[in-house]
Amino acid sequence: MQVEFLHTPIEFLKGVGPAKAELLKSELGISVFGDLLYHLPFRYIDKSEFHTVSAIQSDLGYIQLKGKITKLQEVGADRKKRLVATFQDHTGSVDLVWFKGASWIKSMLNYGETYIIFGKPNFFKGVWNIPHPEIEKEDNQRIQAGAALMPVYSSTEKLNSKGLHTKGIAKLTANLIEKINGQIPETLSDEILTKHHFLSKEDALRIAHAPADFKTLDKAVTRLKFEELFFLQLLLVKRKIKNTVQLKAVSFLEVGELFNRFYKENLPFELTGAQKRVLKEIRADVRTGKHMNRLVQGDVGSGKTIVALLAALLAIDNGFQACLMAPTEILAKQHFESINEVLGDLPVKVSLLTGSVKTAARRIIHEDLESGSLNILIGTHALIEPKVKFKNLGLAIIDEQHRFGVAQRARLWKKAVLPPHVLIMTATPIPRTLAMTLYGDLEISVIDELPPGRKPIKTVHRTDAGREEIFGFMEKQIALGRQIYVVYPLIEGSEKLDYKDLMDGYESMCRRFPKPGFQVSIVHGKMKSEAKEYEMQRFVKQETQILIATTVIEVGVNVPNASVMVIESAERFGLSQLHQLRGRVGRGSDKSYCVLMSSDKLGDDARKRIETMIRTNDGFEIAEVDLGLRGPGDIMGTQQSGMPDLIIADFIKDKEIMVTARHSAELILDDDPLLEKPEHIRVANELQSILKSRPNWSRIS
Repeated sequence: MQVEFLHTPIEFLKGVGPAKAELLKSELGISVFGDLLYHLPFRYIDKSEFHTVSAIQSDLGYIQLKGKITKLQEVGADRKKRLVATFQDHTGSVDLVWFKGASWIKSMLNYGETYIIFGKPNFFKGVWNIPHPEIEKEDNQRIQAGAALMPVYSSTEKLNSKGLHTKGIAKLTANLIEKINGQIPETLSDEILTKHHFLSKEDALRIAHAPADFKTLDKAVTRLKFEELFFLQLLLVKRKIKNTVQLKAVSFLEVGELFNRFYKENLPFELTGAQKRVLKEIRADVRTGKHMNRLVQGDVGSGKTIVALLAALLAIDNGFQACLMAPTEILAKQHFESINEVLGDLPVKVSLLTGSVKTAARRIIHEDLESGSLNILIGTHALIEPKVKFKNLGLAIIDEQHRFGVAQRARLWKKAVLPPHVLIMTATPIPRTLAMTLYGDLEISVIDELPPGRKPIKTVHRTDAGREEIFGFMEKQIALGRQIYVVYPLIEGSEKLDYKDLMDGYESMCRRFPKPGFQVSIVHGKMKSEAKEYEMQRFVKQETQILIATTVIEVGVNVPNASVMVIESAERFGLSQLHQLRGRVGRGSDKSYCVLMSSDKLGDDARKRIETMIRTNDGFEIAEVDLGLRGPGDIMGTQQSGMPDLIIADFIKDKEIMVTARHSAELILDDDPLLEKPEHIRVANELQSILKSRPNWSRIS
């Protein structure tokens, strides 16, 4: 009976009918009673507070006044006709103005009666007025509703034209709430309701639409937010159990000769405490016979690749192959070169497979892979092509996972009889609460130390007025034997956007730093792979001193001699991009610098991004600021990351509720992994219902 009520077509609600039902469905996705119940107000107007006419000022927004009509007149003619009422309280008077419905409004107003008006003051020709205020008699005022907070609902222009503005939707919602009468099924267990002193779901929904005060509203909204985050976390924890505890996998029992030789003889530097801790976590995972599904977060330059290589050597020592998939050719090639370099003369065969590898070389790689003579395959999306077949894949390493689609990653797992252990690396620090959702089905490791000898990068902000100063600084750095990146946001100029573009920058840089003293390279995404590689190698070999580039160098470029990063039109970049670009310098022992060039005029968000970059080098702190500015979907890329849609909760604002929900989900699944106990039947039913109605949640990865 309860379920039928929530699934009743909206046209059967008093005040709707077939025409409005169709409009509600097309405009807001409201087709059944349950949809309308969850179309919650996006804000509330406090009508418990009254202002006086004399206190009207521009920063008040909407205000509520109590007083009497002392004068009423129609002004103007024809289309410009309007109704003007003089409204007075004990402190003064203000004009109320209606441009539509003058005759009807005039007929309902009486001199001498006390009215409550609500509206937004407008300052016109030196005088305050209130256009189109809500107005009602004092003895009518919402007392029967028991609510001083007026809900404001999102609507559309089409709905407004049919009377389904915020007041119209509020009226429909009130009609629906009158019909509830115990027909909203509870979804949380009695244990959770009691432990957290939660309202019932029905009470929470009633109050959310018609709260008496902010304190009661907060209790209702917290209950609804917890529920949404709890079921999301429940799904993620269930998947984590399935992918690790319940999924059979290969075991790496032996720490063999390759691992030990590399660790003792080939490590380029002593591992940091954080690297050792993460390596220990990986070793513990791969010994158990259960599937490893681990994310390694680490700031730029923290040494994630060395940890990944050690994990690959564990796989090889135990008779398995490993692969490393990167999002770009530049990054894949960088991994290939750096891994070969540190392996030295160890008998480990490593190959590179990207889109630009020729057919003959590709054929050899395929043969070596199937025979088992190839130990580590590094590449791009080319790794997931059907022709790529491993003899015995035991470890799949993914770099910057959010750049790969869900289906692409899944195709890699299927290249082994038993799913390979999965190690995901990201240099994009993710705030804990966001990681709890984006990677809620993974174990998470954090490398939060930089290798010894790496110095913090000094970051400064300059505008065009300081350009000559920066040019002089660049000359001095080049004279010291250093190299410089200059990054632009655009490849070609735009008539609409007044930003420095790459081609113009290249030409002006060549004029400012003429040959033979200075050599300038250029790299951007529209170049052919061969040309791009040629220019990059010139810079790597120190044949050029300045590299002009777009964000194609955001990840994967490692030139220890480069000590300066100049970012043009820095206001055009997100915080994460700025941080990644800055991480291209500071890789050697020299003091390094990042110069953020921008226009004089900056918006609030751009200013905050630049101030954050100047203040800190901590990627996790930067990620928190970025999350607050842009939101989770923008940071990770909604389509690529499988970000779930939330109706009520907010990943950014509701961190504490998220943590509580996660803990509750873990407790309930520790006790009852399959949700089979009678006390968890509500939870199990609701989870199934959510997965049917919100397919986006079933694809979270």
